[in-house]
Amino acid sequence: MKTISYSFLIIAICFLDACKKDFLVQNPPTAIPVANAIVNTNDMADAVNGMYSAMTPASLFGRDIPVLGDLLADNTYISIVNSGRYLAENNYSYVSTNGEAADIYSGAYFVILQANRIIAAQISNGAANSPDENELKGEAYIVRALNYLQLVNFFGQPYTVAPSSPGVPIVTAPTNPNNPYIKPARATVSAVYAQIISDLDSAYAIMPAGGTSLHPTDSEYLCKYAAKAIESRAYLYKGDYANAEAAALLVVANGGYTLTPSSNLVAYWANPAPVSDKTETIFELAQTETENDGFDALSAIYSQDGYGDVLATPDLDNTYSATDARGQLILPGVRGGFNVFVNNKYSNLENQTDKDDIKIIRYAEVLLTLAESYTRNGDQTDAQKYLNMVAETRDPSFTGYKDSGTTLLNDIINERRKELAFEGLRFFDLTRLNVPIVRPQEQDSAPSDGLIPVGYYKRILPIPKAEIDANPNTTQNPGYLN
Repeated sequence: MKTISYSFLIIAICFLDACKKDFLVQNPPTAIPVANAIVNTNDMADAVNGMYSAMTPASLFGRDIPVLGDLLADNTYISIVNSGRYLAENNYSYVSTNGEAADIYSGAYFVILQANRIIAAQISNGAANSPDENELKGEAYIVRALNYLQLVNFFGQPYTVAPSSPGVPIVTAPTNPNNPYIKPARATVSAVYAQIISDLDSAYAIMPAGGTSLHPTDSEYLCKYAAKAIESRAYLYKGDYANAEAAALLVVANGGYTLTPSSNLVAYWANPAPVSDKTETIFELAQTETENDGFDALSAIYSQDGYGDVLATPDLDNTYSATDARGQLILPGVRGGFNVFVNNKYSNLENQTDKDDIKIIRYAEVLLTLAESYTRNGDQTDAQKYLNMVAETRDPSFTGYKDSGTTLLNDIINERRKELAFEGLRFFDLTRLNVPIVRPQEQDSAPSDGLIPVGYYKRILPIPKAEIDANPNTTQNPGYLN
């Protein structure tokens, strides 16, 4: 292991080894060893499955990323009765040795290195790539882009605030004996976004529109229009609203997705299985009966039958009208003698046959991205059209938004909050908009910081100390001690 000196790969391996002492001698169940070449389609498919599996731990997309995306904002808080998890984030008291920051950093780079191996593999022997190879490589391009998007938004300044500031290191080459000593410096935020867009464009260019027999169009596999859906998010975060509009329109026009009606919304969220009819979910990470995060799953941190530490703020609950189906996904409860609100989007903690998949991107988000892009591009008619497509579907009694200008933009941001709550996106909306984060102070909360002003250095996470120690070319974010 000492010969592998991608510094972040060392961190990733150490992290995984801490969880499973025989990591170095046992292969992941759906992956092939790093030392083995990807020489055929089956090898590549195994590697892709392993790449997906590497995204699912609780320390990455399986819990930490979606939890922090709401907890660092104004949607959730940690109960005073807690298991000791996420206390530093609840109080914005994290330092360079913060465990969640280190896990996200190392885990995302571990996934990126798996994607790099797949993208670099050559199995066609000089002939044109088969549809299956293009599909699998396209999935790897999207995964690499998605992980870089999470990294740059957690560890770098928002593009809309400081595009030339340090982002994260960019590595696109696989680990092999010819390049074991790379210790890259942090690329700028703008350079990281350029890589993200390039990867998503590459995926869209090569992936078959309808998937393949090996990976059919199914919500647990990335597909051609998932590339554009995620690209619309990236362009929105970048503040490039013309391209955000164009990417979202491609999904709307050609993706074939539909919204879940209000009468079926609770059942939609209660369904732990993937969908193949393109209802709502564009991409989700599988949590199956045999491979799941167990009691560390996202559902356990919310459910009162699990840890139940993370509660919804009354302020969030109050945003829903009595006829809004989304309000049914927040349940009243009692914890520590206090009346509380419990997130019920993830309800399958105790389901023995399947677990809650982790939803990464949904059609409703694409529609709201399109609405915001139209507003900022001066087309308020189409902005209202797509905003109301979501709002009126979720609340059949609502007669639609008719506002304009800044009020319409605020309507869209509020609708994003209501629609995407507990999916890890609220924090990034507030940081890209560069507004103060006002966090309601609940009497039953663990210690919490109530106001996070614009410019506060802890609005971005610290580069992990282990990375700083291992890589002399990597610098710390201002305000944090190495």
